Amino acid sequence: MDADRPARYVEALQTFVGAPDPVEQNWPLALFRQVSAEVPAYRALLAERGISPDAVRTMADFRALPIIDKASYHSRYPLPLLCRHGRLDANDMIAVSSGSSGTPTIWPRSPVDELAVTPRFEQVFRDGFAAHERSTLAVVCFPLGTWVGGLFTLACLRQLTIKGYPITVVAPGNNKAEILRVLPELAPHFDQTVLLGYPPFVKDVVDTGVAAGIDWLAYAVKLVLAGEVFSEEWRNLMAERTGMRDPVRDVASLYGTADAGVLATETPLSVSIRRFLAGRPDLARELFGDSRLPTLAQYDPASRFFETHEGTLLFTADNGIPLVRYHIADEGGLVAHAAMLDFCAANGFDPEDAGPDLPFVFVFGRSLFTVSFFGANVYPENVTVGLEQPEVSSWVTGKFVLETVEDADRDRVLRVTVELAPGRTGDATVLAASVRDQLVRLNSEYAHYVPAERQLPEVRLLPAGDPEYFPVGVKHRYTRGG
Repeated sequence: MDADRPARYVEALQTFVGAPDPVEQNWPLALFRQVSAEVPAYRALLAERGISPDAVRTMADFRALPIIDKASYHSRYPLPLLCRHGRLDANDMIAVSSGSSGTPTIWPRSPVDELAVTPRFEQVFRDGFAAHERSTLAVVCFPLGTWVGGLFTLACLRQLTIKGYPITVVAPGNNKAEILRVLPELAPHFDQTVLLGYPPFVKDVVDTGVAAGIDWLAYAVKLVLAGEVFSEEWRNLMAERTGMRDPVRDVASLYGTADAGVLATETPLSVSIRRFLAGRPDLARELFGDSRLPTLAQYDPASRFFETHEGTLLFTADNGIPLVRYHIADEGGLVAHAAMLDFCAANGFDPEDAGPDLPFVFVFGRSLFTVSFFGANVYPENVTVGLEQPEVSSWVTGKFVLETVEDADRDRVLRVTVELAPGRTGDATVLAASVRDQLVRLNSEYAHYVPAERQLPEVRLLPAGDPEYFPVGVKHRYTRGG
């Protein structure tokens, strides 16, 4: 028996349900001291680097600590040694990463970890959906199983009900037929229905529901999404398909990871700013340093400590495997709350609601999710906008695979293989022109590096669920090779 486990959970639950105590600004330093004393693997890492924990006294010292990642830390030590006191059995649940960057990775966790993340769900459900005032059916459409999305989301939503939110959860996972079976039976009994899942799958559910005659407007649909950057055109399209009246508040993306649960969330403030910047790519480039439009979210610095390193993100967080200066390899950056509002004001945009006084994190995704064509980095999020144009969006699911291939003359060709919506056909020529137009508009490298006569991609259309390119039940990858 672990005699300390009940006390840890009760303390975390009391903090969540009640008013939390103020968090010490230098809590990452305190976490470092705990981890260096209690986690054998981290202690060994410090010893290898000749670092004495006692010498780390200030946040400046903290920022000089080694940057760790899966290869240099997680993969080097047996799982128990990565946990406090070398005990894997101090955690009650195992999550597995999606493996989008390689071999899937095991991440143990406990209910305490879920309680630390549940406030992020609360932020979305309260500030965006007013779920404290409305009965809410939450439909978990993330895959269930060892992957982190489904069961972690289910656990956090059930923790949220402990606080009194009138939320009822059903978890069909990514079983589209089951989702569409339970919705007509359950949704009419609630004021609103929230679908939680990966963007392409949620769109597929909505589109299939439309074809089946489901009246989404009657269900007061809201969306919670994760895992991918999507455009504001996509948000508008989903609002149109479901009858959402306020896409700023009714759609929220989570910045989450198997490594540490949810790190940040879109808020009505961050969405309204992103929508402003979507119409001003020059300002987006000035703010983010890139022509792409990233996910823009806010995070709680009392729970997750972010840093940047060479244009990528690091975080520190307490979990089943505590992580100190962990390199997640996501491209992005940080903007202080006041600095963001000043930037907006200087450029003629005044958000109606200043929102929570929390800093911003922007996330492009991982650099490996690109292909190179004529020296230009081609990003999936640029191609996505081409698939969301009105002339093509009704007959595609939004899923595609981007790759460069050799033609008969061994010239490189940019190929986009696109999944058709169930039972639909389309025109590859029209779609290729739409993708090209958006690439040229949104990606200055593509417009300038790729000769005009080579800018039109080769588009292939495949039926929904094609086993080679769009297998059912696994996380989709948008690029091949590069």
